[in-house]
Amino acid sequence: MMNKGILTILACILLLTSCQDLIEPAQENNRQLDPSAYLPSDSRFPFGILLNGYNRIPSNGWSFNDVATDDAVTNDQTNGYLKMATGQWTANNNPANQWTNGYAAIQYLNIMLGEVDKVQWVNDPVASKLFATRIKGEAYGLRALFMYHLLQAHAGVGKNGAILGVPILLKPQTTSDNYNLPRATFDDCMKQIYQDLDSADVKLPLDYQNLAQGQEALIPAKFGKVTLEQYNRAFGVTFSGLLSGRIAKAIRAKAALLAASPAFNPNNTAKWVTAANYAAEVLNLKGGLSAITSNVASGLTWYANTSEIANLKDGANPPEILWRNNWGENRDLEQANFPPTLFGNGLINPTQNLVDAFPTLNGYPINNSSSGYDQANPYNNRDPRLRMFILVNGSTAGVNNTAINTAADGTTNDGLNKVATSTRTGYYMRKLLRQDVNLNPTSATNQRHYKPHIRYTEIALTYAEAANEAWGPTGTGTNSFSAYDIVRVIRQRAGIGVSNGDAYLESVKNDKELMRQLIRNERRLELCFEGFRFWDLRRWDANLTETAKGMSIRSGAYSVLPSVESRVYQPYMKYGPIPYSELLKFNALEQNQGWN
Repeated sequence: MMNKGILTILACILLLTSCQDLIEPAQENNRQLDPSAYLPSDSRFPFGILLNGYNRIPSNGWSFNDVATDDAVTNDQTNGYLKMATGQWTANNNPANQWTNGYAAIQYLNIMLGEVDKVQWVNDPVASKLFATRIKGEAYGLRALFMYHLLQAHAGVGKNGAILGVPILLKPQTTSDNYNLPRATFDDCMKQIYQDLDSADVKLPLDYQNLAQGQEALIPAKFGKVTLEQYNRAFGVTFSGLLSGRIAKAIRAKAALLAASPAFNPNNTAKWVTAANYAAEVLNLKGGLSAITSNVASGLTWYANTSEIANLKDGANPPEILWRNNWGENRDLEQANFPPTLFGNGLINPTQNLVDAFPTLNGYPINNSSSGYDQANPYNNRDPRLRMFILVNGSTAGVNNTAINTAADGTTNDGLNKVATSTRTGYYMRKLLRQDVNLNPTSATNQRHYKPHIRYTEIALTYAEAANEAWGPTGTGTNSFSAYDIVRVIRQRAGIGVSNGDAYLESVKNDKELMRQLIRNERRLELCFEGFRFWDLRRWDANLTETAKGMSIRSGAYSVLPSVESRVYQPYMKYGPIPYSELLKFNALEQNQGWN
């Protein structure tokens, strides 16, 4: 909940603007989606209040919370997630905290919902009403998104064993309001998320686009009798990148998967059905299975497709991306994660655990006797995604395709534990990095980057997970494709199992538990380093304490390092804590079991 200093500032903003009915109407009271241009203190433009919500979306930046899991470690010993994973996670030291950010965003969104109808957005009263409708839809959708993040980070089991969510706030808090509010149940929070997303859906177009003369019939009936010009002013391509009806549907699928997961759903199959159907709805809007593009360059290396990114217009999305933040031209990721010989800091080091999760080229797990895995040549004949996503010994990287030697007896600082910026595991992260970035101080270059909020592959894997639990590997419910169909397409795109008809997938397609393991592994691989595994392990109620392993290479011989870094978690830590500072202030709040 909000602190009163923030409330005072917001009250001043509204007071300053209310005497002009928030603003004097301009000919067109909107701007391009440049976050730096929108500040809530800009009294000329109350849309800045809404943009504060956009700016607070947790997935705007990379968290790399993978280093708190079995997927990665970091050489930055001050990293909060490293400390969390090694026994220093407490209710007052929580790098995964979303309480302050989430409730600040919800406060701004509630203010916008209360004020939006008072604003004359444009001179045309019909178009102005359309603007207000759209902005309310965005605010409802964003409020649902922040509630989802609050549940992900703070929902859990209370003293009496009930699964609790967080307090539900549907109007702005003022200095005279009661702040001492109890937590709502998890199910009530989910009902509110669904209600907000329903409200968003009826107020938003599926996508923002300009309709041409003769396309008046494409104007959704829910917006009433409006002209083409009025519709395009409020819902045109100018607003691409803002929350749309398609995005609201995707948020609904993400939230439903959380609600169906074992940590929050002991045995209700209906919740898996709901999650599967919501994900299918999103995929069907893009052709069902064809939503997972078969093009490797588009589907797997979306972060490094040079021509695709160079031609990307503001708000537009490449085929793999459903929603993203705006691109920026920089070299920050590469500076942080390139190996030392490429002038990088080598921060994120994938583990042997993650490397072992990649199957061999024929699709079998490496511990399966049919895999053909060779311990003496562990990176040969492997899933192509391994070398796409991880720099293994001998891989090339950077503008000059420099060979990277990670061996413990190597002659460069790229080797295992050579210097402070060297790998601790024998691996460097390759995914997300543009190899055409040059960090050499004498010839440094930047390149365009963007961060997805939602990828179609995520939604496809959401469907696969939920459909398998709801109907089994090959069941479809009322949909036209199964969990098996999704996994088959994803693995075909990766290029594994091509030579043998993906015999391993065929061998598990009638076994729900083995298919569950395969789906979870595909999710681990496809979404690695994107901030999913930290939350996935917890919602699955899976083992959090698997020790991070590495690989030492000396004289060409490979030796697994069994204990690069321990993972110190207690069973109750599948749920995050309510911030200790909030408990001190508000005695109606109840802490999750196990946390002090």
